[in-house]
Amino acid sequence: MAGRALESGLWSCAPVQIRDFAADRHRTVDDTPAGGGAGMVLKADVLAAAVDHAAAEHPGLPILAMTPRGKPITQARVRDLAAGPGAIILCGRFEGFDERIFDARPIEQVSMADIVLSGGEMAALLLLDACIRLLPGVMGAASSGDDESFENGLIEYPHYTRPVTWEGRTIPEVLRSGDHAKIAAWRKQRAEEDTRLRRPDLWERHVDARDRPASGAQRREKDKRP
Repeated sequence: MAGRALESGLWSCAPVQIRDFAADRHRTVDDTPAGGGAGMVLKADVLAAAVDHAAAEHPGLPILAMTPRGKPITQARVRDLAAGPGAIILCGRFEGFDERIFDARPIEQVSMADIVLSGGEMAALLLLDACIRLLPGVMGAASSGDDESFENGLIEYPHYTRPVTWEGRTIPEVLRSGDHAKIAAWRKQRAEEDTRLRRPDLWERHVDARDRPASGAQRREKDKRP
């Protein structure tokens, strides 16, 4: 989908080579960690020059840095990015970034998962794909992305397809009933059950959001108190 959308002009990408902004003849972008330790750290001065160039070329775009030290990405944030004008994505390498780049520039630190990669490029590809599929015209049906994991704070219900019976395992009868109300209720129940068992962190947030009264109701409750 992303490839076809790129060919159709629904999105574009303009890579920036950080090495182009190094000041020495070796085009050095990293140095040893202050205080000692293994690995190399991307230099703040080189990063800032690259970020400033990208921001000047694409003013007003949010700047995101791919780093395991960042805030975990959410589907809600992905939707915000997909609905916006685009983003500048800064990919980390080695031990990561000189922390001063985040003090000096308005950069949002983003983590795609609780894992460590060799570089931020793969994380950037994940983020791109998550956003691109939500762009108008990319998916076959406009509603294709609405009923999926994380869209409503839950993981998605399980899916089945033909054959009806495979290796002695049969598609749940309710999905073959033709009763759309019962099917919707079953899917909701399974989404809740599977989220509670597999992702208790999501379930806790979902229950908290579900049980939290609206701001108007909160005000009315306060007004009733002596």
